Amino acid sequence: MSYSYEHLEELNLEAKGKVLKRENEDTLKEFYLKHLSDSKEIKAVTVVFTDLEGRFHMLDYDKKFLVKSYDNLTFDGSSVRGFSMVRESDLKLDIDWGSFRWLPAEIFGTGKVLVFGLIKATNGTIYESDIRGKLRQFTQDLAKKGMVANVAVEIEGFLFKGINAEQNYSASNKFEFVSSGGYYNSLPQDPLRMFIDKFAAAQRALGFENEKDHPEVAPSQFELNYSYSDALISADQVQMYKLMARQIAASMGMTASFLPKPVADINGNGMHTNMSISQNGKNLFYDAKGQDGLSDYGWSFADRILNNGNDLCLILNPSVNSYRRLDPAYEAPNQIKASAIDRTSMVRIPFANEKSSRIEVRSVGPDANPYLVFYSLFKTGLEGPVTETLDSETRRTRTKFLPDNIYDGIRHFKGSAYMSEMLGEVNHAKFVDLKQTVAERCPKLLGSLVKDQEILFHHEVTNQYLWSKF
Repeated sequence: MSYSYEHLEELNLEAKGKVLKRENEDTLKEFYLKHLSDSKEIKAVTVVFTDLEGRFHMLDYDKKFLVKSYDNLTFDGSSVRGFSMVRESDLKLDIDWGSFRWLPAEIFGTGKVLVFGLIKATNGTIYESDIRGKLRQFTQDLAKKGMVANVAVEIEGFLFKGINAEQNYSASNKFEFVSSGGYYNSLPQDPLRMFIDKFAAAQRALGFENEKDHPEVAPSQFELNYSYSDALISADQVQMYKLMARQIAASMGMTASFLPKPVADINGNGMHTNMSISQNGKNLFYDAKGQDGLSDYGWSFADRILNNGNDLCLILNPSVNSYRRLDPAYEAPNQIKASAIDRTSMVRIPFANEKSSRIEVRSVGPDANPYLVFYSLFKTGLEGPVTETLDSETRRTRTKFLPDNIYDGIRHFKGSAYMSEMLGEVNHAKFVDLKQTVAERCPKLLGSLVKDQEILFHHEVTNQYLWSKF
């Protein structure tokens, strides 16, 4: 399948549009099954899903087999960290047909398309630890009220020399930049610029609706921005963004890294999360007369996030390395307050008009599970407990800070009755256990040097050989 990038973009934008129009799921299934049957170019279907920590898993099925057996796909959940125990290992994998995407052959291989899976227990119910399924249900419930949860993210990453630079990291073999240029300063034939250009073309082909791309402040750092969308589509795009970056970097002999702070003494990577809610086409966050142009509804949403900032911190910053980024010396968004101008605030209120009015949660690391982040932030913004009433003054001037180490993050999350209620007791306990395990394999004090263990035991640094030793 060697479609041009222009044709891929048309196909993928059409597929995305079907979901945004809330086309019937049976209609979508019938359409894509017929397409698979009729298309001789398609040879295999990549079915993807995400575990509790945010790792992306991929299973390739022969097209002919999938067309016949799409309603009877299973996998071993006990082989996925944080999913099921051996005694309950079998899990079903249903197809979310609305997520169907055509893939650039030069990145993913010829004759492949991709769909996201819905994980179900053997009795057919949504598997409790499939957070994508929870977010999907949440967006569908909103849609019944004519509401849409809108998300746009700004995902930063680093480009390092060599393949598997993260797996090969050590104190004596640190990361090497591919470019010493920074913001606005990367030349057209610079390796970082060439990577960004190739990445942007693939991203456009997958229907991301690109906006701008550029090197970031730190050396060898990049960011590619694209348009907002429904929360579920946006979370899927986060996973695709990171997958594409890694694939393209590897094809160029380099490593794309989304560690929050892989190199000390320079700016880290963030995933600034812009959020709003619309109803029947109207942005509920906008009020020209409101504080900073935000409506009372929008401020209530932001205040609930601030009220629960400490309890949310582990979800937004799920790794040992995450807490290096929450360092005030590098514009760290570690203060639990809201501001239109102060970028050290957890929540920023960007200057906007009626269409673009939103809040920006800046304290999210790019290694966080996007489904868990979006689900938790929207649920909290709409329903979270309020323990402290904030006003226009205290929102800007309060001096509360997010945890600066994973142990405090775990403590707040573990002790939160609201987090347990929102995620369910099982997921709450699982997430604590997973994060505690990683923390205990790393030095307790961060210090000023990035340690081997915080890289090698990071949940996104796939090192099966190392993991199997524990």
